[in-house]
Amino acid sequence: RICVITLAEAHPLLQSGKTIKNINYQISANCSRLQNKVSGKSKRTCSFIFQMQGAQFLTELAPLCRISSSDGEEYTIYSCIRGRLIEVNENILSNPALLQEKPSTEGYIAVVLPKFEESKSITQGLLTQKEYEEVLLKRRSSA
Repeated sequence: RICVITLAEAHPLLQSGKTIKNINYQISANCSRLQNKVSGKSKRTCSFIFQMQGAQFLTELAPLCRISSSDGEEYTIYSCIRGRLIEVNENILSNPALLQEKPSTEGYIAVVLPKFEESKSITQGLLTQKEYEEVLLKRRSSA
């Protein structure tokens, strides 16, 4: 039920041979994703329940971080999912190349936990790998 936020394989940072200069989790003067402090416990009853406090709530359009490349381009990475921010990957701050070298494993951006009652509709709305590849093919052919 958790969602790991990563760069899509078609993201310009993964396609163009760019070098990542900086990753910034400071979204605004008053909001840093690094200040997200989650505490809580898990209980096992009939189903898994995770009780947490202090996690920032994100909407689909909530920015998670900004990534600057050496050519001056800046990319804002959005949550794309409603839920609680469980953690951000601080390892990419000291080693930004992880985003490009291992985007779907060690180079993840954040982990988000959607509301239980919304998780089914979220997963039903996701594309399969084949559907995603078809979208990319259409995008490339129209460019």
